Amino acid sequence: MSAVATDRAQADAAVVVAWCDELADITAEPGRITRVYLSPEHARVNAVVGGWMRDAGLRTWQDAAGNLHGRVDGSTADARTLLLGSHLDTVVDAGRYDGIVGVLMAIRTVARLTAAGPLPSAVEVIAFSDEEGTRFGKALLGSSAVAGVWDDGWWDLEDGDGTTLRRAFTDFGLDPESVGTAAADPSTLIGYLEAHIEQGPYLDRAGQALGVVTSIASARRFSVEAVGEARHAGGTPYERRHDALLAAAEAALAVEGICRASQHIGTVGTMTVEPGAVNVVPGLARFSVDLRGEFDEGRDRVWDAITAAFDEIAVRRGVAVEPTEVHRAPAVFCAPALMDALRTGIVSTGEAAPPALFSRAGHDAMSLGLVTDVGMLFLRNPDGISHHPDEFVAEADIALGLDALAVAVRTLTERHGTGPDGVS
Repeated sequence: MSAVATDRAQADAAVVVAWCDELADITAEPGRITRVYLSPEHARVNAVVGGWMRDAGLRTWQDAAGNLHGRVDGSTADARTLLLGSHLDTVVDAGRYDGIVGVLMAIRTVARLTAAGPLPSAVEVIAFSDEEGTRFGKALLGSSAVAGVWDDGWWDLEDGDGTTLRRAFTDFGLDPESVGTAAADPSTLIGYLEAHIEQGPYLDRAGQALGVVTSIASARRFSVEAVGEARHAGGTPYERRHDALLAAAEAALAVEGICRASQHIGTVGTMTVEPGAVNVVPGLARFSVDLRGEFDEGRDRVWDAITAAFDEIAVRRGVAVEPTEVHRAPAVFCAPALMDALRTGIVSTGEAAPPALFSRAGHDAMSLGLVTDVGMLFLRNPDGISHHPDEFVAEADIALGLDALAVAVRTLTERHGTGPDGVS
């Protein structure tokens, strides 16, 4: 039996695609999708999606960190809450589905399930406000607030214009002193489900529309400075040069080589050079390192190997190579019961053997995993391209995802609507 979506799911998928197209126009740069945290576009997208939530029968509010919530209560006063969601912010020049499709699928799923009456438990859709970290360089700000792990050290983060996070909060109309009120109470939660496009090619290669996520990558990020000596390009012999750019270039190649050999993921995504003149040997190079792995221990061993390579390059070239860690997130493992519910949902569409996938990309589920059980549903993304305008997910695959998500939500709300114990 091949996977086939229900008529209701096909109709809802058409709505989701139309909504994704509409949200693509809420951008800071016409023709390029860009929506960053605490911007006018953030306010506009919350207003539009909030309207769709209310049309679907959800009660809405914006929390103290700028996340948008929509909720339907359960059938009893002591009913616990199943969270659904993803994010509405983007990288610069983004695609139209990353994060967004998961929020919109959650809204349509709740509307579908509650059409016949209240669910046994409450269901809350959260549209997170800053998963990407595009504006302030710190990812997962919105979901960190909901998880109750906000760090007051973040208030001094600055965007490219020198605006601090604290100032951006107040300009947006939020009270920095109230950010703690965004935290969810773990004792009231069943868990968190997130539907998301796969930001990789594995479902596409397998020819399957949907997959169940097993875990989310363990990650560390670094800002690295290579400090050499700026000197005249024509007058300085090679043996007298301390070229920061060449040291940084070697370091970037070392990251790639070590990570490829160890089956980890390492990326140098930014590099700047000073003084940046055509006739001056570069005296300073700054670059980023994004390191990911399935397990924390392996990731850390790889970083040790990378720093050893940096040290060797520094000595050989007479250049200091100095990394500073700017982000660390442990691997997050999805809860077996939530994985089973999603697997049951996929099987209900006619797919007999849903793939199990390790997520190499980070997601808001990483933050929620600190306070409740999490599960993720991946949707096929042709060629795995993401963080790019060509990002895509087929309407037919969204329809299958909607059917699978509806079964998972129904299963979990009926099984865990009340009582003190969480999902194991």
